[in-house]
Amino acid sequence: MMIAAAGLALLATDAARAEVVDASPNGFEVKHEVVLNAPAATVWGLLVQPSKWWSSAHTWSGSAANLSLGAASGGCFCERLPNGGSVLHMTTVHAAPGTRLVLSGALGPLQASGATGALTFVLAEKDGRTTVTVTYDVGGYLKGGLDKIAGGVDAVIGQQVAGLKAAAEAK
Repeated sequence: MMIAAAGLALLATDAARAEVVDASPNGFEVKHEVVLNAPAATVWGLLVQPSKWWSSAHTWSGSAANLSLGAASGGCFCERLPNGGSVLHMTTVHAAPGTRLVLSGALGPLQASGATGALTFVLAEKDGRTTVTVTYDVGGYLKGGLDKIAGGVDAVIGQQVAGLKAAAEAK
Protein backbone atom coordinates (compact mmCIF):
# COMPACT_ATOMS: atom_id res chain seq x y z
CA MET A 1 0.00 0.00 0.00
CA MET A 2 2.78 2.46 0.91
CA ILE A 3 4.69 1.57 -2.26
CA ALA A 4 1.60 2.32 -4.37
CA ALA A 5 1.11 5.63 -2.56
CA ALA A 6 4.76 6.54 -3.11
CA GLY A 7 4.41 5.64 -6.79
CA LEU A 8 1.32 7.81 -7.12
CA ALA A 9 3.11 10.69 -5.40
CA LEU A 10 6.02 10.33 -7.82
CA LEU A 11 3.64 10.36 -10.80
CA ALA A 12 1.88 13.42 -9.44
CA THR A 13 5.11 15.35 -9.02
CA ASP A 14 6.20 14.40 -12.53
CA ALA A 15 2.90 15.56 -14.02
CA ALA A 16 2.41 18.80 -12.08
CA ARG A 17 3.79 21.06 -9.40
CA ALA A 18 1.39 22.02 -6.64
CA GLU A 19 1.75 23.94 -3.43
CA VAL A 20 0.12 26.04 -0.79
CA VAL A 21 2.23 29.14 -1.42
CA ASP A 22 1.05 31.03 1.66
CA ALA A 23 -1.58 30.57 4.34
CA SER A 24 -2.78 32.70 7.24
CA PRO A 25 -6.06 32.97 9.15
CA ASN A 26 -7.19 35.71 6.75
CA GLY A 27 -6.21 34.08 3.46
CA PHE A 28 -4.14 31.73 1.38
CA GLU A 29 -2.70 31.15 -2.07
CA VAL A 30 -2.48 27.80 -3.82
CA LYS A 31 -0.59 27.27 -7.06
CA HIS A 32 -0.48 24.50 -9.64
CA GLU A 33 1.66 24.30 -12.74
CA VAL A 34 1.34 21.61 -15.38
CA VAL A 35 2.58 21.10 -18.92
CA LEU A 36 -0.05 19.91 -21.38
CA ASN A 37 0.79 18.19 -24.64
CA ALA A 38 -1.52 20.51 -26.56
CA PRO A 39 -1.29 23.98 -28.11
CA ALA A 40 -2.63 26.97 -26.17
CA ALA A 41 -5.61 27.38 -28.53
CA THR A 42 -6.74 23.83 -27.73
CA VAL A 43 -6.23 24.32 -24.00
CA TRP A 44 -8.16 27.62 -24.09
CA GLY A 45 -11.01 25.98 -25.98
CA LEU A 46 -11.34 23.40 -23.22
CA LEU A 47 -10.69 25.81 -20.37
CA VAL A 48 -13.79 27.83 -21.24
CA GLN A 49 -15.89 24.64 -21.25
CA PRO A 50 -15.61 23.43 -17.65
CA SER A 51 -18.26 20.79 -18.30
CA LYS A 52 -15.55 18.88 -20.20
CA TRP A 53 -12.92 18.81 -17.44
CA TRP A 54 -14.27 19.92 -14.03
CA SER A 55 -14.90 17.07 -11.59
CA SER A 56 -18.59 16.28 -11.09
CA ALA A 57 -17.72 15.50 -7.45
CA HIS A 58 -17.07 19.21 -6.98
CA THR A 59 -20.37 20.56 -8.20
CA TRP A 60 -23.57 21.30 -6.28
CA SER A 61 -25.68 19.38 -8.82
CA GLY A 62 -23.44 16.31 -8.97
CA SER A 63 -22.80 16.74 -12.70
CA ALA A 64 -20.14 18.81 -14.47
CA ALA A 65 -22.49 18.80 -17.49
CA ASN A 66 -24.40 21.56 -15.67
CA LEU A 67 -21.41 23.94 -15.69
CA SER A 68 -20.90 26.83 -18.11
CA LEU A 69 -18.46 29.70 -18.38
CA GLY A 70 -18.88 33.06 -20.04
CA ALA A 71 -15.33 33.81 -21.17
CA ALA A 72 -15.67 37.60 -21.38
CA SER A 73 -15.57 40.27 -18.68
CA GLY A 74 -18.71 39.98 -16.58
CA GLY A 75 -19.26 36.39 -17.72
CA CYS A 76 -20.57 33.79 -15.33
CA PHE A 77 -18.95 30.54 -14.22
CA CYS A 78 -22.37 29.11 -13.40
CA GLU A 79 -24.11 25.85 -12.68
CA ARG A 80 -27.68 24.81 -13.40
CA LEU A 81 -29.44 23.06 -10.53
CA PRO A 82 -32.53 20.85 -10.61
CA ASN A 83 -35.93 22.56 -10.53
CA GLY A 84 -34.63 25.75 -12.17
CA GLY A 85 -32.06 26.62 -9.52
CA SER A 86 -28.58 27.94 -10.23
CA VAL A 87 -25.21 28.76 -8.68
CA LEU A 88 -22.90 31.62 -9.64
CA HIS A 89 -19.50 30.19 -8.72
CA MET A 90 -17.35 33.01 -10.06
CA THR A 91 -17.38 35.97 -12.44
CA THR A 92 -14.95 36.48 -15.32
CA VAL A 93 -12.90 39.63 -14.76
CA HIS A 94 -10.17 39.13 -17.40
CA ALA A 95 -10.28 37.01 -20.52
CA ALA A 96 -7.37 37.04 -22.97
CA PRO A 97 -7.97 34.04 -25.28
CA GLY A 98 -5.04 31.66 -25.34
CA THR A 99 -3.11 33.40 -22.57
CA ARG A 100 -5.03 34.39 -19.41
CA LEU A 101 -8.34 33.86 -17.66
CA VAL A 102 -9.11 35.42 -14.27
CA LEU A 103 -12.26 34.58 -12.35
CA SER A 104 -13.40 36.26 -9.13
CA GLY A 105 -15.54 34.70 -6.42
CA ALA A 106 -15.76 31.87 -3.93
CA LEU A 107 -15.83 28.19 -4.78
CA GLY A 108 -17.74 25.48 -2.94
CA PRO A 109 -18.15 25.93 0.80
CA LEU A 110 -16.33 29.28 0.65
CA GLN A 111 -19.54 30.72 -0.83
CA ALA A 112 -21.16 30.62 2.61
CA SER A 113 -18.27 32.47 4.26
CA GLY A 114 -16.98 36.02 4.21
CA ALA A 115 -14.18 35.00 1.83
CA THR A 116 -13.64 35.52 -1.86
CA GLY A 117 -10.80 34.94 -4.26
CA ALA A 118 -9.20 35.24 -7.66
CA LEU A 119 -8.73 32.07 -9.69
CA THR A 120 -6.16 32.75 -12.41
CA PHE A 121 -5.17 30.55 -15.35
CA VAL A 122 -2.06 31.59 -17.30
CA LEU A 123 -1.23 29.72 -20.51
CA ALA A 124 2.24 29.81 -22.11
CA GLU A 125 2.85 27.79 -25.27
CA LYS A 126 6.24 26.57 -26.43
CA ASP A 127 6.86 24.00 -29.18
CA GLY A 128 3.20 22.95 -29.29
CA ARG A 129 3.02 22.29 -25.53
CA THR A 130 1.29 24.59 -23.08
CA THR A 131 2.34 25.32 -19.53
CA VAL A 132 -0.73 26.16 -17.46
CA THR A 133 -0.19 27.96 -14.18
CA VAL A 134 -3.23 28.13 -11.92
CA THR A 135 -3.36 30.22 -8.76
CA TYR A 136 -6.24 30.70 -6.36
CA ASP A 137 -5.76 33.62 -3.98
CA VAL A 138 -8.42 33.70 -1.26
CA GLY A 139 -8.93 36.32 1.43
CA GLY A 140 -11.56 37.29 3.96
CA TYR A 141 -13.19 35.66 6.95
CA LEU A 142 -13.88 32.00 7.70
CA LYS A 143 -14.61 30.88 11.25
CA GLY A 144 -11.52 29.04 12.46
CA GLY A 145 -9.28 30.65 9.84
CA LEU A 146 -8.76 30.21 6.12
CA ASP A 147 -5.34 28.65 6.70
CA LYS A 148 -7.09 25.55 8.06
CA ILE A 149 -8.65 24.75 4.68
CA ALA A 150 -5.81 25.78 2.35
CA GLY A 151 -4.58 22.20 1.92
CA GLY A 152 -8.05 20.90 1.07
CA VAL A 153 -8.65 23.68 -1.44
CA ASP A 154 -5.23 22.98 -2.95
CA ALA A 155 -6.20 19.33 -3.44
CA VAL A 156 -9.52 20.27 -5.10
CA ILE A 157 -7.85 22.75 -7.46
CA GLY A 158 -5.31 20.04 -8.25
CA GLN A 159 -8.11 17.68 -9.27
CA GLN A 160 -9.47 20.29 -11.67
CA VAL A 161 -6.02 20.95 -13.18
CA ALA A 162 -5.57 17.19 -13.66
CA GLY A 163 -8.98 17.06 -15.36
CA LEU A 164 -7.99 19.87 -17.73
CA LYS A 165 -4.75 18.05 -18.59
CA ALA A 166 -6.57 14.77 -19.22
CA ALA A 167 -9.16 16.46 -21.43
CA ALA A 168 -6.52 18.34 -23.42
CA GLU A 169 -4.43 15.24 -24.01
CA ALA A 170 -7.29 12.81 -24.74
CA LYS A 171 -7.19 11.47 -28.27
